Amino acid sequence: MWKESVDYLIYDLLKLEGHLGEAINFFIYDTFKIWFLLITIIFAVSYLRTHFNTEYVRAHLQGKSQLYGNVLAALFGIITPFCSCSAIPLFLGFIQARIPIGVTFSFLISSPMNNEIAIALLFGLFGWKVTAIYIGFGLLVAIVGGYIIGRLNMEKYVLMDVKPMQGELEEVKITLSMKERAKEAYTYTREIFKDIYIYVIIGVGIGAVIHGYIPADFIAKYAGAENPFAVLVAVIMGIPMYSNAAGVMPLVEVLTGKGMLLGTALSFMMAVTALSLPEAMILKKILHIRLIATFFGIVGLGIIAIGYLFNFIL
Repeated sequence: MWKESVDYLIYDLLKLEGHLGEAINFFIYDTFKIWFLLITIIFAVSYLRTHFNTEYVRAHLQGKSQLYGNVLAALFGIITPFCSCSAIPLFLGFIQARIPIGVTFSFLISSPMNNEIAIALLFGLFGWKVTAIYIGFGLLVAIVGGYIIGRLNMEKYVLMDVKPMQGELEEVKITLSMKERAKEAYTYTREIFKDIYIYVIIGVGIGAVIHGYIPADFIAKYAGAENPFAVLVAVIMGIPMYSNAAGVMPLVEVLTGKGMLLGTALSFMMAVTALSLPEAMILKKILHIRLIATFFGIVGLGIIAIGYLFNFIL
């Protein structure tokens, strides 16, 4: 019904046709569609998240095996809607709590790549099957990447003097009524939406131009199935960019519609969200360049492998 209403507005009332009509139609329809998905799913996940908090997770991770910690930290990243840079403060909190460095990197990888914003948009644009595969592969990169970094014993490359917390962390549980949980979820959803709605507008705007004006055969030529290096190029192009899932997802939708293979497009999204030059600049104040290079190299190779695997199975 919403699609028909937008079509009526653009083509019947405004009498817009051709490339301009297609671009504006795409911009209006996708902007409001993505906003609706974000508000709905972020609220639902935020409500569920009120049942536990960060301190509980940090306390629970103490003393556990590394692989168990990698898995739990990667899963925790799903409910933390951080971009690659804003996840760093909690990353430092994990180090301060004496949690193994490999476990902290599992969180740092998973949080921007697998958070509820990415899941909401993927589900709305591509359905549950693609979303489930993406989550599974994204968690795999976070778990394996963190595990490898942990096994390399690179704690000596943490440059910042982080004083460990005194004593053991306690598993603090939060007791809230249903009304209080709903209010907290509403407040949180509102704040998150205020932070990311402009990224949606920018991302959809760029996507609208691509959708309306760039020929499908142009995309297919350089990023389609015929180019065996398409995934590698997409990842290399994605790393210098800085955005969150809300900003890059509209581009993924358009690029796949224009002929780019889904695995290639999702690899581009993973590179943009999980790895970025601003993130590297912030981490350089905390970590030695060797550790940063190891982090980017392991995650980058994982994303490339997943992109080719995605293209193979879908």
